[in-house]
Amino acid sequence: HCFFFSSSKCNINSFSLSSFSIGLGVYTVNTVYGDTIILPCHLEVPNDLRFGKWKYPSEFIAFRSATRKHVQYDDVPEYKDRLSLSENYTLSINNARIGDEKRFVCMLVTEDNVFEQPTIVKVFKQPSQPQIISRADFLETEQLKMLGECITKDGYPEGNLTWFKNGAVLQPVEGAVVINEQTNVDKATGLYTIIASLEYKATKDDTNAEFTCTVTYSAPTRQETLRSESLVFDIHYPTEKVRIEVLSKRNTIKEGDNITLECSGNGNPPPQEYLFYIPGEPEPIRSSSLYVLTDVRRNATGEYKCSLTDGNLMDSTRITVHYLDLLLTPSGEVIKQIGEALPVSCTISSSRNATVFWLKDNTRMRASPSFSSLQYQDAGNYICETTLQEVEGLKKRQILTLIVEGKPQIKMSKKTSPDGLYKTIACIVEGFPKPAVQWISTGGVINKTEETKYANGRFTSKIKIAPEENVTLTCIAENPLERTVTSLNVSAISIPESDEPEEKTDGNRENANDQAKLIVGIVVGLLLAALIAGVAYWLYMKKSKSASKHVDKDLGNIEENKKLEENNHKSEA
Repeated sequence: HCFFFSSSKCNINSFSLSSFSIGLGVYTVNTVYGDTIILPCHLEVPNDLRFGKWKYPSEFIAFRSATRKHVQYDDVPEYKDRLSLSENYTLSINNARIGDEKRFVCMLVTEDNVFEQPTIVKVFKQPSQPQIISRADFLETEQLKMLGECITKDGYPEGNLTWFKNGAVLQPVEGAVVINEQTNVDKATGLYTIIASLEYKATKDDTNAEFTCTVTYSAPTRQETLRSESLVFDIHYPTEKVRIEVLSKRNTIKEGDNITLECSGNGNPPPQEYLFYIPGEPEPIRSSSLYVLTDVRRNATGEYKCSLTDGNLMDSTRITVHYLDLLLTPSGEVIKQIGEALPVSCTISSSRNATVFWLKDNTRMRASPSFSSLQYQDAGNYICETTLQEVEGLKKRQILTLIVEGKPQIKMSKKTSPDGLYKTIACIVEGFPKPAVQWISTGGVINKTEETKYANGRFTSKIKIAPEENVTLTCIAENPLERTVTSLNVSAISIPESDEPEEKTDGNRENANDQAKLIVGIVVGLLLAALIAGVAYWLYMKKSKSASKHVDKDLGNIEENKKLEENNHKSEA
């Protein structure tokens, strides 16, 4: 309240509900809608005051006698039960309305004079927070479209609505930004409702742009602003470019893989269908943004394209389907005879340079196998394996299981122990499948034998004996291919005899080969000497006919001896 105790000065206390101002002898009270209006009488009360009154230009509304302390309120419908007049002639009007915005006058009446002081009432009402209604689902480029309406209600006095984009004021632009504003007044309350519609032509740059609107209104002490919530609109624009991609977890594609192609357009919303151009297909294939090729082969290598369904805006990519072929000849299980030749080839065909290596019985070989004369040690599992290092998971291998068969071959040897107490008889057996060995002596079958490990188609069966008399031992080796029999005469333990040469092991075969070369040289020399002697003998025989006759007779004797020896061998068998 502001109370005036003299005509010269007025102390003004400002409250949140109302404020006062003086201008050219006229006081102003600012009041918030719905609050109580406080109207002090800004006059010095005279000593001879008879009464005081409040009026507004056409009506008296309150009266108070200075002598009787009597208060009377005039019958004015709009102020019925709303007025209160204090002893110092301050008028209070509760529940302030827009209709209370008037010029009120305080009158103090004496017997000789009438004093008047006007006060103007201003009423303020904060409007509702603005809202954007009737908003568009989306905006389209190059089209002027109604974005929405900003509305604020029940404000007083009339405020101003403003549209913003990303915090910047939107000014009207012909053909691009059109703002229409209308104001409605509630006849019962006198409050304003303001609506400002916005038509807007969007661009691609408006993607994720924030649109808001504000209302600026007058408050009792200053201008205030209320802002709406921000809105982001989906901006629709046509596709200007398409792109085709290969969706794959790996960088390379090999035969048997699936290929997923994705075609995308940069429009919003993106196209729902595309045309895919696949190598080998005479016509483009209509599909959604994804197209899948399953279990591709090498003939799928080529250029892939996609476009919009009208054939415009095309993009392409090249796909290479890597492959790896391996042909092992021969492969699988192969059975050959010892001494035979076996050509082996491993042929590779691939989309890139491939690495090839060989394994025999899971051990890597230094070179590819080659067999001009098969031996038992050549038998085994051969694997030709190849890989493309640059292509994950592309590996091929084939297996050759080589079986080298041979009829049993037997060689027998004997050796006397250093102390001379027994003799060791060995039967060295070669052959595959592994031959079964049986020993027979003059006294029958021998079961006590020792046998070395069977390796590379070869093993040795041994027996130890201490014969009291000469004996013949027979070694029998048999496999599905043949049965072989060899015998060896062994003297009694008391009779000295030279041992049969031992079989050379793999470790000393090289020395044996050197000795063999020396023996071959000696034999060749002896043969040459025999040849010279034979020539000399032939020249001698030509000189003597009698010598010729004797030779004929001797030759006849030789033929007879041969026949006798053959008969003896047959009988022994």
